[in-house]
Amino acid sequence: MPNIDFTQKLQNLMQRVGISSFKALSRAAGVSERQILRLRQGKLEQMRVDVLLKLSPVLEMPLSELVTTFSSVELLQNPAAANQELLQEIANLKTEYDRLQLQLEQQREILLQELQQSTIQLLESLLLQWPTAAQKAQENPQLAAVKIVPLVQKPLEKLLHGWGVEAIASVGREVAYDPQLHQLMEGTAQPGEIVKVRYTGYLQGDKLLYRAKVSPV
Repeated sequence: MPNIDFTQKLQNLMQRVGISSFKALSRAAGVSERQILRLRQGKLEQMRVDVLLKLSPVLEMPLSELVTTFSSVELLQNPAAANQELLQEIANLKTEYDRLQLQLEQQREILLQELQQSTIQLLESLLLQWPTAAQKAQENPQLAAVKIVPLVQKPLEKLLHGWGVEAIASVGREVAYDPQLHQLMEGTAQPGEIVKVRYTGYLQGDKLLYRAKVSPV
């Protein structure tokens, strides 16, 4: 159950910054309502430091003041020393939080670079051959397009396969209409009726990326 004193303190702070409800506070800070409840219960010691760091600016209250306001720990023997120790612990946690955030950002950058590199490798033949093929097509308008299609199609298929992306159905194929997988471009169709694929759609595992665009036969 929420502690009346802590709940009232939190409501006063929320009123000061124009936040009307605990749910609104949860949304504004990007934390769960369960974390807000812990604050109201005086269980600040059980809350993660990143949650407190999110609540602090929203409530327009320094982190140290937020901790001393909502901590249920009694600082009886040596309040000044205990308070200083608590503030130092908070500072250490914040330093560790900032370090982990930086590390996470660096890991994201590394993963992005690895993804870009692997994608470039999958598209290598397209990157190397396409400019020459495009130039020849401009020089010779009579050049059959069928000779250029494999330059694009094969690397693209290789890339999609590497990412686990599969086509729902090939263009021109007639399939049973499924509104979960197909999008009608015109007319109407009932589930199970035969439709023709005009533009293919894609699945990545169980996730639908794009529905295939179809029209009634």
